Amino acid sequence: MKMLVPGGAGFIGSHYVRSLLSGAYPGCEQARVTVLDRLTYAGNTANLAPVWDDPRFVFVRGDVTDLGLLRDLVPGHDVIVNFAAETHVDRSITGAGDFVAANVQGTQCLLQAALEADVVTMVQVSTDEVYGSIDTGSWTESEPLLPNSPYSAAKAGADLLCRAYHRTYGLDVRVTRCANNYGPYQHPEKVIPLFVTNLIDGRPVPLYGDGRNVREWLHVDDHCRAIQLVLDKGSAGEIYNIGGGAELTNLELTERLLAAFGVGWEMVTRVPDRPGHDHRYAVDSGKIRAIGYEPRVGFDRGLAEVVRWYRDNRFWWRSAKAEAHRP
Repeated sequence: MKMLVPGGAGFIGSHYVRSLLSGAYPGCEQARVTVLDRLTYAGNTANLAPVWDDPRFVFVRGDVTDLGLLRDLVPGHDVIVNFAAETHVDRSITGAGDFVAANVQGTQCLLQAALEADVVTMVQVSTDEVYGSIDTGSWTESEPLLPNSPYSAAKAGADLLCRAYHRTYGLDVRVTRCANNYGPYQHPEKVIPLFVTNLIDGRPVPLYGDGRNVREWLHVDDHCRAIQLVLDKGSAGEIYNIGGGAELTNLELTERLLAAFGVGWEMVTRVPDRPGHDHRYAVDSGKIRAIGYEPRVGFDRGLAEVVRWYRDNRFWWRSAKAEAHRP
């Protein structure tokens, strides 16, 4: 099997590639992997260092919006697992165009190239944020899409294109919608690594609004195992929610991180809430659990491991912060 992994140098994509090539997914021991990545500030070849010299691995620098490139690259691949996306909500608020290009146009180009090349299956990695905000309960896959940020609207557009290519052309495309991810190699603009790296440096952490926004947390390893499960046992045209089971307010998350560093609330700076900030996300994972998914990484253990990883890998995240702020 030959796999194309757009966005494979980013946080989640690189974890998937490292896991696959290290033998974590039974049946994929002979798989060959091509990573396509534009290497924006969030893409980093260092994330792929453990597999860079594997003879089954190929890296191509390029953009998923380049249909000509895709028409040359995609043929010969059996599967596409698409992680390529702009993902940071705050950046989407100040620059929505990049998100529409990468998330909507990029997905359409991949779908078209997959269709023309007779790719067997494409998995589109999406987000629970396409559903909007929910006060109580949890979303099933049949809920309407009510995105509230340019980022989530662009991801919703990509999901709808996947549905259209399945219904119109019969392309086997499957969509996953995950809860908030955390884990090693996550860019320090995201809340957990931002807070952890700030606290390592003895700097305060910025807490939005009243801190009562609720998120469900999913370890990246559980997420990637679920994606592989959808590839192995999922069905064409279907959508699968992926949850981690750990639901916390931002206040509760902040309290746990402060405790991990032995500091108090004097290290918290309150900042104005961002526009359109969703109050609560929560997904019903019953559909994917029915085909064998079960999260393995408990949040307390996972968070402790993340804190330790950032303590031990300061060069990686200092470089990532510098790259993100480079003109």
